[in-house]
Amino acid sequence: MQLPEIARAWVRALAAQFRFKIILLSLIPLLISLLLWGALLAWRLQAVFDFIQHYFSDHNNFGDARDVLASLGLLTFKAVIVPLLAMWLLLPIMIMTSLLFVGVLAMPVIAKHVGGRDFPALEQRHGASFLGSFAYSLASFFLFSFLWVVTLPLIFIPPIYVVVHPLLWGWLTYRVMSFDALANFADREERKELVMRHRPSLLLIGIIAGLLGALPSGLWMSGAMITFLPFFAGLAIWIYLLVFIFTGLWFQYYCLAALQNLRQQREHTMKTVN
Repeated sequence: MQLPEIARAWVRALAAQFRFKIILLSLIPLLISLLLWGALLAWRLQAVFDFIQHYFSDHNNFGDARDVLASLGLLTFKAVIVPLLAMWLLLPIMIMTSLLFVGVLAMPVIAKHVGGRDFPALEQRHGASFLGSFAYSLASFFLFSFLWVVTLPLIFIPPIYVVVHPLLWGWLTYRVMSFDALANFADREERKELVMRHRPSLLLIGIIAGLLGALPSGLWMSGAMITFLPFFAGLAIWIYLLVFIFTGLWFQYYCLAALQNLRQQREHTMKTVN
């Protein structure tokens, strides 16, 4: 695991996060996300509440939920269990749309900005197309959503969920961000070799980003969430976008530095052989 390189990439990403161009990157995806989710929540949110209410009533799940909450000392959450579950079911989709918008709108700009500013001599070999990157991200999102739903009951077992949630985030961000960071600069063979060589480091970056990404989820655990839902939803989406953009910068710096080192090693090996 390349801890010095991880730390160096983190410092460079943190400095880049506050550049005016990078700050602006969060505004366009934020506006699109707010318009999309504002319309969807206004249109179908009550239908989601009704579905969960009927499901719990038909299967006598309110008693089970009450017993679990009581055993955890969280009985006060009984009154908001339906809207809370609705928000947690919608959360993976919010995450997917936020990450998708960042991948489509922000990552190309981040790659161009970081590559042109800090790695100007690095050749771009375009090992993945836009459609290939989109398909790879979409497959990762669907698998992430399935795992999110499967592990959803673990929210009632905080010690386990605190571990599982960041691991899911780490896995998703590691897969999507490393692919996007190398899409324009590395060819297919280089990308596979870099991911294989640096998988522990990439996963660690993803897990740390997962811990940061878990912060907005705490907004849903407040009873005030129901009253101030539009505000909390907008704030959570904006925080997700900022975390994703910083994560994209972090992966971009780490992956391009690793790619540069890989090519230098290959050139040195070829000169030695010749």
